[in-house]
Order: sequence, then structure tokens, then C-alpha cells
Amino acid sequence: MPTNLRNAVVVISGASSGIGQAAAEAFARHGSRLVLASRNAEALEDVAANCRRLGAEAHIVVTDVTDAAAVKKLAETADGLGGIDVWVSNAGVGAVGRFEGTPIEAHEQIVRTNLIGHINDAHASMPVFLRQGKGTFINMISLGGFAAAPFATAYSASKFGLRGFSEALRAELADKPGIHICDIYPAFVDTPGLHHGANYVEREMGAPPPVLDPRTVAAAIVRVARYPQSTTTVGVVTDAVRLAHLLAPNLTARSIGRFMATYFKRAPEISGSDGNLFSPSRDAARIDGGFRSHSRTSRTLMFGLAAVGFVSVLSSLSRRGAGRSGLHDHHALRRSWRPWRG
Repeated sequence: MPTNLRNAVVVISGASSGIGQAAAEAFARHGSRLVLASRNAEALEDVAANCRRLGAEAHIVVTDVTDAAAVKKLAETADGLGGIDVWVSNAGVGAVGRFEGTPIEAHEQIVRTNLIGHINDAHASMPVFLRQGKGTFINMISLGGFAAAPFATAYSASKFGLRGFSEALRAELADKPGIHICDIYPAFVDTPGLHHGANYVEREMGAPPPVLDPRTVAAAIVRVARYPQSTTTVGVVTDAVRLAHLLAPNLTARSIGRFMATYFKRAPEISGSDGNLFSPSRDAARIDGGFRSHSRTSRTLMFGLAAVGFVSVLSSLSRRGAGRSGLHDHHALRRSWRPWRG
């Protein structure tokens, strides 16, 4: 039987923009009672007001997920409404830059938010779920949980770690059939996230189409809340990247790294910044990022990354076949990379 979301208590961290805001409005349409959290009080008020106009009950709790005590207070507030039915762990930040060119404080903050923050969410909600004997914890990960993202090393570490955390926690709770640990892996999503993220390469970033509407991801979140399942991918790009990484993980990562290095040399220059790593974004309470237009930057990324994936898969298959026949060598592998040299 599907979970009835009407009057269900739903906690959403990272609710002040993008996927979190879209999810809040989607649950509001189902009549859920919402507890919305982020660092930005003003944006949360705007999102809560939208949800109330949709007929939902909405509470806000200003929360930095890197602060375990603050997350525990968030859980206590939600539990005070009569328990917690669904917790959407959605907070996330990112930075683009070479590993050594990105401040160590930025690396640490990304891991604290994207990994430790989600662990804090789970640690605060699990005692409630165990007492109730039921509850659904939804981890928003990304295709970055399946394949490395060169020039976003801490982001990659956090997403790979988050996938491992979910798998381990899910195994611990295998004897609790009413408690579900669910992961969602969207492809590129049209949120303000790229605008909000830190940029240490000082080059304009785009999102390669097809870029998902955040409302599509929100619909997947609601669907998982109603019909819990362990792993949900959203967008064909996630499945393609997952396959390429499965067949040739190292070659895929190196090829993407070479392509991105070339892309950064040609992309328009912009000023670098810490983005929203250490303080809330100023233009939150927006769902869309404006990346769904077919700009030249987006088309370049799309064709480049698609070709990288195609070459990686072909190279892997070629290597495996040649390995059996003894005809493949290191120089042939190097030749497969030549199209991506700048």
C-alpha cells in the first residue's frame, strides 16, 4: 500500500531553493505538514508562504546541517507535530576548481555539508523512526555518486561517501521493514546550484542538456515517499554515466578530466568566489537556475561529455576484446584520447 502523504510530517533540509523548494511545494499539494530547514531564514519564509498558499501547514527551522545539535533540534520540532513520516536530506554545496587551487577550507566545508550534514540528518531522525517502527529517509545524492567529477574532487568524495553511507545504514536496518533508506540520483538539474556554488577556476560554468526540471526531481521524491525503494535514478544521463563508469571507471574519469580542462581554457572568464559555502545564498527561494536554454556553453558541454562517454565505452569494449586477442596495447589506448586534446 502506498504511504498516505496527507497530514504526513515531512522534513526537508536544503529547502530554500532548487530541488528542496520544488519538493516542498510538491508535498504541499499532497496536503503534507512540512518542516522546512536551511540556513536562510528569509528564503524559508518565502517557500513556506508558497506552501501555505497551496493549502499546506508549513513550519520553518533555520538550520545549518553541519551543526549536529541544530539538526537534533530540527528533529525535535518535527517530532513534536506527532512524529516524522518522511525526511528528505537535500542540503548540498559544491565548488569547481583544481584540487590544489581550491582552499582546503572549501574542501572541508563541502564534505561537512554533503556528507556529514546528511549523516547528521539521519542520526537525528533514526531514533524517531525506530520508536515509531516506521519512516522514510530520502538521501538526495546525484549522478556524482556513481562517477567521479574531476575539478570537483571534494564533491565527488562527498557523493561517493554518501552512497556508501546509505548502503551501510540500509543493511543495518534490514530487520526493520517499516523503515526505508532511499537514494535519489538525478542527472543535471536546472537549479540555482551552479550559480550558488564556489568557483575557483574563474570560468563560466554551464549545465549540459538535457537539463532536468527540478519539479521532475521533486515528483520522483514524492513518488519514493509514497512507494519507497532503495535506488532511484532520474534522467537518462545518470544511467548512461553509471554504465560508462561500470565499464571503464578510470578511463571515463580521465577522459572527462581532459575534456573539462580544455573546456575551461575556452570558457568566458568570470570572477572567482566562495559562493554559498560559508554563508547562505542571497538569491534563494528560486526553483529554476535558467540553464534549460540551448546556449552555446550548454551545447558545448553536452556534445563534449556525450562524446567522452561514447569513447570511454568503446575503448573499454575494445580493450576487453583486444585483451583476449592480444592485439591491444598502451599506444592504442593513448590514441583513443586524441580527440579530447585542446
